[in-house]
Amino acid sequence: MCGIAGYIHFDSTKSVNPSTLKMMTDCMVYRGPDAEGFFLENNIALGHRRLSILDLDLGAQPMLSDDKNYVLVYNGEIYNYIELREELINLGYNFVTNSDTEVIINAYRAWGYDCQNKFNGMWAFALYDKIDASLFLSRDRIGEKPMHYAVHNNTFVFGSELKCLFAYGIEKEIRLELTEIYLALTNIPAPDTFYKNCFKLKPAHYLIVKNGNVVEKKYWELPQINEEKMITDKKIVYKQFEDLFKDAVRIRMRCDVAFGAFLSGGLDSSSVVSAMSEVSKFPVNTFTIGFNTKDFDESELAQEVATKFKTKHFLGEVEPAEFQESIKKISHHFDEPFGDSSAIPTDTVSKHASKQVKMVLTGDGGDEVLSGYNSYKAIKITNRLKRFLPAYAVKILTQLIAITASVLPNKHKYKLIKLVTFLKASKLPFEKRIAQQIAFTDLESIKTLTRTIKNVIPIETYFETLLKDCTYTDDFYKLMYVHYYHSLPNDFLVKVDRMSMANSIETRVPFLDYRLIEFMVKVHKDVKLQGLELKSILRNTIGKTLPENLLHAPKLGFSVPLREWFKDKSFEVILKQNLTKVNKLLDESTIAKIVEENNSGKKDNGNFIWTLILLNEKLND
Repeated sequence: MCGIAGYIHFDSTKSVNPSTLKMMTDCMVYRGPDAEGFFLENNIALGHRRLSILDLDLGAQPMLSDDKNYVLVYNGEIYNYIELREELINLGYNFVTNSDTEVIINAYRAWGYDCQNKFNGMWAFALYDKIDASLFLSRDRIGEKPMHYAVHNNTFVFGSELKCLFAYGIEKEIRLELTEIYLALTNIPAPDTFYKNCFKLKPAHYLIVKNGNVVEKKYWELPQINEEKMITDKKIVYKQFEDLFKDAVRIRMRCDVAFGAFLSGGLDSSSVVSAMSEVSKFPVNTFTIGFNTKDFDESELAQEVATKFKTKHFLGEVEPAEFQESIKKISHHFDEPFGDSSAIPTDTVSKHASKQVKMVLTGDGGDEVLSGYNSYKAIKITNRLKRFLPAYAVKILTQLIAITASVLPNKHKYKLIKLVTFLKASKLPFEKRIAQQIAFTDLESIKTLTRTIKNVIPIETYFETLLKDCTYTDDFYKLMYVHYYHSLPNDFLVKVDRMSMANSIETRVPFLDYRLIEFMVKVHKDVKLQGLELKSILRNTIGKTLPENLLHAPKLGFSVPLREWFKDKSFEVILKQNLTKVNKLLDESTIAKIVEENNSGKKDNGNFIWTLILLNEKLND
């Protein structure tokens, strides 16, 4: 796991500058605190920061092929590198290291750009081919590892983080037209960034930089499905899922350093720990973060899992006192506005884990692979209501639920408020419905906030573009498509990468093994969601090894009690200080209304206020 950066002048007679390359890598030392390396030749410069995980002695980068014709800088892990190495040796290729880095180089020599389809892992790499005078950049299928790039003054510039591009000399010119999209999604989706002329390479895509041209191509996509012929045999599904999941865990435990697991206390991370304990010869290190607000805390369940599997367990806690520090740290490491507040506990658990290990497995991706969000349940509920109740009856039911929610205590109130949002949106076209369901406040408020911004891009336009190539027709499968192509690569995986790397620790995600994804996409929705039971497949396989209490616990997610923190009077001054810029840019009265609704308990606007705060921070840059 590392940080990479570099550039290539389109003018082959123009030489590169060593100090420029070093500035590009120095700005992300935390991604690779163990070593640095540089390759500079004529018009090409490649830099690397290393966090040593495999082949600690010989895996240094940039790495050159044995004939010196190919140079690679690489961030990530190829989990099936052992099997690929054997295959390449049989094809006549030589190896001088035991690293997966050298496997990538020889795989490119053997199969060209098709090598990407051979890899099972997470990666972002840049490979310079001296023979072809080209630079080949690739990003993994789902987007676990980042790649940013720009073309500036006749030069192609790239880096693991946006700050690498800024270190090169590219100016920060804010794209305010993306504000509505950011406020609705809490992130800026690829290929865009918050800054003009700076881009993210999309997952499952690669770039070829040659002869002054930059060509983008796609090498993988979700399998096409026949919705009338999905896999419905539960026995086949359970067996295939369990085999693939356990193998995904096994190959992700390949490393030469101490490792462990993030354990939230939820079903997904607990299943990862169960599978790890089955393979490991030693007790697994597990790391949990708790909250002093009980509605958000799963640390007791995590302790039950740790006890059952005899792990070496570590518990930390997120404190409101760390709020201001979290704003600064998150703003620095994401480089652009990022409003998913679960970055806060992800940072905290990464910081605790990094004191003990250099690599962890996580339960991320379980909700996407298993269709485990309540939104899938909501689709099934609303479809039934539409089938058996007339529209006026659904409207009356929605009003009754809203009235009931207003008089209930917090634990139940906010769940019913979410249900009201789903029911109100159920009559909208899918593109508008999904936008409303993802947003942390109503779309009308977001549009009011941004009405003075010129040429603002509507959130509906983003989802129309995202779904234009989607061939799925059932809303359940459309939602699955959105989670794979939007939620994972633009939100959840970005969060985990930035916060783990900020603390110099590598994360690996078994649920996102592409073999598991390709299989599960073809499984019928009624096997994934049996009745209204979320994650039925996991519950009937790995789940059988877990504590009974966990199987019956409500779904919490890795969220922060921001709504409760912001109600405290001690946060009045903090909020005022951290909303100064957005109050000038956006509609100030609407911001005041959103804060008031949260603090009076009418709505849970905690995460949306956090989204505004992170935008405010970037407007201050």
